[in-house]
Amino acid sequence: MFDVTALGEVLIDFTEAGTSANGMSLFERNPGGAPANVLVALEHLGHPTAFLGKVGTDMHGDFLRGVLEAEGIDCTGLISDPNFFTTLAFVALAPTGERAFSFARKPGADTQLAPADLAGDVIANSKVFHVGSLSLTDEPARSATLAALEAARAAGCALSYDPNYRANLWASAEVASEHMRSIVGSMDLMKISDEECELMTGHADPAEAAAALLAQGPKVVAVTLGGSGALVACADGMQEVPGFPADVVDTTGAGDSFWGGFLAAFVESGLAPDAVTAADAAGFARMGNAVASLCVRGRGGIPSMPTREAVMELLGA
Repeated sequence: MFDVTALGEVLIDFTEAGTSANGMSLFERNPGGAPANVLVALEHLGHPTAFLGKVGTDMHGDFLRGVLEAEGIDCTGLISDPNFFTTLAFVALAPTGERAFSFARKPGADTQLAPADLAGDVIANSKVFHVGSLSLTDEPARSATLAALEAARAAGCALSYDPNYRANLWASAEVASEHMRSIVGSMDLMKISDEECELMTGHADPAEAAAALLAQGPKVVAVTLGGSGALVACADGMQEVPGFPADVVDTTGAGDSFWGGFLAAFVESGLAPDAVTAADAAGFARMGNAVASLCVRGRGGIPSMPTREAVMELLGA
């Protein structure tokens, strides 16, 4: 049984890493992709996970499969396709650690996951099934995502969603909003960032956005507030959960690490989504904040996911 299975992109983040002797920019090959980042965070916290997605039959795809397998993630549902190249992202870092992305994904292998590629037995043996929104940008991955969610619901999984807006992967903000909002009503657990509030709900205020999402069906909503922490919302109310101070090196994977910590605490609670109170969710978010605080102190998403021991030390547990 897998505590969490995720579907979506696993890719290479080529992250700026100084300059060569000739003054040319150097890029570091970091494994990444939001759903994969979430799973690595969970594995480091002691939770068995599985990944569904597609990479190319190329050096990058082989590298990514090796990374996920080395982390302990079940890759039965990771397809290697000789017809498409593994998706690449080039990441420019500002002095604050904030990022700007440029994607090589026209098409990337992750967009070519088809419904027929889905490992149904993996989905059926999962407690939580998680998706992002990059798998909604293109067909056939969009149809595969919808089919997987339907199968996961039928299998009794709790459904988890973290939309991850990347403007240059969509035709327009309007198209992005339409597709990213299309699955909200199916979800049990949902996370957005403060920057995504207006796109996802029409409300820029995190509390108003959280309320709007709850009204559509999710039982638990978290809105990350950068270094300030997170806002959580359930039927019985909302709470803000302060973050932990950190010297930020790279924010890549920050939201994913938060959600990995949040889902770990949710699974450990043994609660059904509709039984989670605002106080419970605040506890989950505190775990998420701790994981994120440690993640942003290193370079890259997957390479910077902290150990459970480090998280517990920060939490004072």
